Amino acid sequence: MSDKKPKGVFVIIENERLEKPLWKRVGTAFINRDESLNIFLDALPLNGKLHVRDLKERDEAQEREAA
Repeated sequence: MSDKKPKGVFVIIENERLEKPLWKRVGTAFINRDESLNIFLDALPLNGKLHVRDLKERDEAQEREAA
């Protein structure tokens, strides 16, 4: 994880009633100098699983506007 940009934290919701999995953003992860993560959650996942990934450009723009 050498890229120091913030990461998005998501919950992936899968349900037979959904046509495709729903990705719900629930927080932001920041990478420290020692490559460890600080994760700040706005919600807790009911399934106990989190997915951390790079933000797309539009997500980064929304992140800057919210700050």
